[in-house]
Amino acid sequence: MKPRIIVCSLGRTGYKIFRLLRQQGALVVGIHHQALSGERAGDVIVGDLHAASTLKAAGIQQANTLVIAGGDDALNLWIVMQARVLNPRIRIINRFFNTSLGERLDYTLPDHLSMSVAGLAAPVFSFAALGNKAIGQIKLFKQTWPIHEEYIHQYHPWNGRKLNELWEDRSRMLIYYLPVEDDLDLVSAVMSGHELQKGDRLIVGTQPQVRRSRKSLITKLLKVLTNLRQFRHHAQSVLVGAMLLMMIISLATLTYVSTELNMSVIDALYFSVGMITGAGGNEKVVEQAPDSVKIFTVIMMLVGAAIFGIWYALLNDFVLGTRFKQFWDAARIPRRNHYIVCGLGGIGIKIVQQLYNNGQEVVVVEPNTNGKFVNTARSLGIPTIHADASFPETLKSCNVTTAAALIAVTGNDATNVEIALKAKGLSPKITVVVNYADPDFARMAQEVFDFEAVLSPAELAAPAFAAAALGGRILGNGITADSLWVAFATIITPSHPFCGQRVKEAAMSADFVPLYVETNSQTIHGWELLETSLSGGDMLYLTMPATRLYQLWRYTPKIDAVSY
Repeated sequence: MKPRIIVCSLGRTGYKIFRLLRQQGALVVGIHHQALSGERAGDVIVGDLHAASTLKAAGIQQANTLVIAGGDDALNLWIVMQARVLNPRIRIINRFFNTSLGERLDYTLPDHLSMSVAGLAAPVFSFAALGNKAIGQIKLFKQTWPIHEEYIHQYHPWNGRKLNELWEDRSRMLIYYLPVEDDLDLVSAVMSGHELQKGDRLIVGTQPQVRRSRKSLITKLLKVLTNLRQFRHHAQSVLVGAMLLMMIISLATLTYVSTELNMSVIDALYFSVGMITGAGGNEKVVEQAPDSVKIFTVIMMLVGAAIFGIWYALLNDFVLGTRFKQFWDAARIPRRNHYIVCGLGGIGIKIVQQLYNNGQEVVVVEPNTNGKFVNTARSLGIPTIHADASFPETLKSCNVTTAAALIAVTGNDATNVEIALKAKGLSPKITVVVNYADPDFARMAQEVFDFEAVLSPAELAAPAFAAAALGGRILGNGITADSLWVAFATIITPSHPFCGQRVKEAAMSADFVPLYVETNSQTIHGWELLETSLSGGDMLYLTMPATRLYQLWRYTPKIDAVSY
């Protein structure tokens, strides 16, 4: 029998997971705090998400898997505890924003898998900014690869090309194949020398290119020096105070030198600075001075002390406050070919880290100086501008006209669209990637505004949750023609249905695509992979339709999987 799956909290992400699982033929029941139009009472249980009565009504005691898709970590944790009390053996797929807590729960609780919507969606945003038309991601060779769909049209360079010619390239993984006419699996097509034709669709994973070069300290200092114009903007008040202070000191010095006090310029300067700053000097020099000089000295002491006090306060605020950080960040903004990330929330910081790990130069615009992830970005040495990105002046200060791409991922959809439109107005050729929470409106925004990419985190993350609910610890997933396929790694045990078979024979009979095999501390790929006989202890990485996972479960009670 197919396992019974419960999806708890049918918000934007949860309802997408619910529909995907039902589309794949899974026995799925939803739980939500209110009724959903178009859904029958038996399909969606209405009640408190964490209440034992609600979970029992959904069949928690007989269910195999529980997917918790709400956005409240505290409530999700409550549901986990209640579910485990009612069914200690249930497998839980849990959405957690706090990844450190999620990892700890994975370590502590058996059959518990934490997943993050931001963590799943951020790589796709990054790939889109880098120019890849990614539909998802897959973890291969300890890297996150973008996956995209190649539609073979009349003028496509692969039209008429044999699939076996594309199979050997290690920098490109053939993930899944949907021929326009024949019901042919990828391995059979590769073995028979099948040619791609118009209308075929091929899912491909591409190895990411990482820029290894990091700018040296000298290069960074030179960048700061070449951007000293930013200093005037952030330290104008400090400069004005310093100029007034120097003028007063110069006036006092010239006055004492010009009088009949027989003072040298150095002595007059020393006395003037000590008098005005309050540090003290040789006061005896004015004891025998005329009354006019004494009155002048009194005036200078009062005026100088006031100006020096104000200037000292401004200097402290600049150096010890946030202004110096703002100047330092502004001075380090790259001149060209950088990536501007507007919004430093959960998904924003993940995008920043992804781009940074790929060796790209990044600038962050975040209005909240006390944002949760501001220090995380600064620890990576990434300039962080505290301003409103919807203002053209802010975008200009980030050198938007010479930037490679702008990614708008604030928490407000309208603000993201506004930022993208302002960026296009300043630089029509810039690549713009926009976060839009609602998947349906995201598609409309893409069509209306013609941005390079308008992405919905719920749309990107839901397939991964659905795939994880269907079985194993998933390495990647995607949707092609409404069919969900999953990528995972399975350990070949003596009782495994593939044990003793050659990879190509197992692939053709079970309709999966082998990616590579880890055996005896080596990795086997390409033609050698297809001829390899699987034995106990081998780790097989593969992709297969989610609807075929049940076929594999008939032979083995559990799919052992790994992830990075």
